[in-house]
Amino acid sequence: MNYNNKKGILLESGTNELEIIVFSIGDEMFGINVLKVREIINPLPITKMPNSHPNVEGIIRLRDMILPVINLGKVLNFPVSNNPEKDKLVVVEFNNIKAAFHVDDVSRIHRISWEQIEKPSEVTQGLEQSTIGVIKLDDEMVLLLDYEKIVVEIAPEVGINKNSIKELGPRERSDKRIVIAEDSAVLRRMIEDTLADAGYHNVYFFDNGKTAWEYLETLSEKGRAGVEEAVQLIITDLEMPQMDGHHLTKRIKDSDVLRGLPVVIFSSLITGELKHKGKLVGADAQISKPEIARLVETIDKLIL
Repeated sequence: MNYNNKKGILLESGTNELEIIVFSIGDEMFGINVLKVREIINPLPITKMPNSHPNVEGIIRLRDMILPVINLGKVLNFPVSNNPEKDKLVVVEFNNIKAAFHVDDVSRIHRISWEQIEKPSEVTQGLEQSTIGVIKLDDEMVLLLDYEKIVVEIAPEVGINKNSIKELGPRERSDKRIVIAEDSAVLRRMIEDTLADAGYHNVYFFDNGKTAWEYLETLSEKGRAGVEEAVQLIITDLEMPQMDGHHLTKRIKDSDVLRGLPVVIFSSLITGELKHKGKLVGADAQISKPEIARLVETIDKLIL
């Protein structure tokens, strides 16, 4: 199954909806955003790699691509599949990287609203650190895993590199106020530390687009002058429970009071063919998550 040709027509921008592909590992159901998926294929011959991560089975050749194969069952400490003939490889692309996830089976696509997705509690056996959210579909619980975190734990070099800020040279402290919507607690801490190193200390975080919007909506009651005094720039992730980044951006740009605020989408889903969705909702810039130095340079330009 190839999803490249469908991505442009799956959903309108800013509707707060997404489509997920549901797959199984053992008896559990998991989901992945269709926008991350290039195609789903039957397993191919795997070439073992010396000294590779234990969760990486090896590499495959798919047309002109060489892809690492990540065994999600091993990542999650699940037993080996009882029906290997149903196994599938989910070929993904995000954060400017490509890989194949080995899963037990793939079922179907579901269209849902981000409002249906709940963030697990921090005390729920570590789920808060490893999932984007939980969905109830047809009396089944479907987990949206944090696939970026899985890849970064295997290959840390593809994640955010705080040291890249040093390449920008000496930085002065800024009094500019920045609002950030980001659901990952790990990334919130990392972004906060990195922006502090870049001189931006007045940073206010919200763990989803809905709470960020509620805060901005309260500010809008003070009029444009009040908004401009309270916040100078918005940074938003895309995949968040309750309200995604495209919908948050659309609401900001549809508001007579808030539309002047620069909005930067900082997400793993910034690929060439998907940038049009951010443009349609009025984003001022779109940056892939590993490019933290470029994010800082963009902030510098937008709130001088």
